[in-house]
Amino acid sequence: MKKIVKIAAIAALLTTSANLALAQEKVMVGELNWAGAKIIANLIQAVITEKLGGQAGLAPGTNPVIYKAMDRGKGDIDVHPDSWLPNQQNLVDKYVVERKTVRLNKNPYSGVSGYCVPRKFAQKHNIKSIFDLTTPEASKLFDSNGDGKGEFWIGAPGWASTRANSVKVRDYGITAFFEPTTEELAVAYAKAGDAIKKGRGVVFYCWQPHYVFKLYDLVMLEEPAYDKAKYNLIEPSQDKEWFAKSNITTGDPQKRVHVAYSTSLEKRTPEVARFLSNIRLDRDTVSTWTHAVVVLKQKPADVVRKWMKANPARVDKWLGL
Repeated sequence: MKKIVKIAAIAALLTTSANLALAQEKVMVGELNWAGAKIIANLIQAVITEKLGGQAGLAPGTNPVIYKAMDRGKGDIDVHPDSWLPNQQNLVDKYVVERKTVRLNKNPYSGVSGYCVPRKFAQKHNIKSIFDLTTPEASKLFDSNGDGKGEFWIGAPGWASTRANSVKVRDYGITAFFEPTTEELAVAYAKAGDAIKKGRGVVFYCWQPHYVFKLYDLVMLEEPAYDKAKYNLIEPSQDKEWFAKSNITTGDPQKRVHVAYSTSLEKRTPEVARFLSNIRLDRDTVSTWTHAVVVLKQKPADVVRKWMKANPARVDKWLGL
């Protein structure tokens, strides 16, 4: 009997020690500049603090900054909450495949991306394909400032997808008629919303999951089906002349969206590392979250806590319970 009590006491002590170690090690989650990433960052923070009893904070950063921080493993930033592939494939190749300092969760969710126009406007002007934009007539339909060219938002500064889109619109022949713009997401989508409400032409980079499809009736323009042989994007880190040497004449492949985390967490906070490895999201859920935050103006922390309360079995599965 004494032996059993002693074993139980040791087990309790070990559990307490592990919990204390977790509580003392603060995990920093990267916070990027798009709604889905911000919300998932809040979800990860809430699970760590409320389900694992640990500490977690949010740290702003771009994709390269967050990956470099995860590579260092010093706790500056430990988690990338919404890593899109193949958009960030160069970062994954460097840090996940080569250096092995970053891991990806086991179950990514799927996403799609392309270029959107309002459905009614597209139907009125018979715009179905990306190549329907390569005419002077189409350019005039999307020219909001009277400079003789239409405007085409290709993404925010710093996004890997923005670089890819800059190559695509060039190789599709669109830049002869449109001016690519790279404003921040909130600014670009506010302008798009205003144009849609006024019945004006607007074309912009879009993806799912995203709240914009719940706000407006949009259609993605047709593109050539993805062909790996025709999708050659060279990163600036590989060649200073990346833009001139890249060529893309095909649509994007279906996206795989991962949570990425520093392998240093496997020693620093193994419970958190296991949770991040097991987390499993889906496109519909993320779209619903972004709608609640951006459109309904709810706080990300409130949205994820409400969802966690309504889906305890799903969260428990991530935690191995």
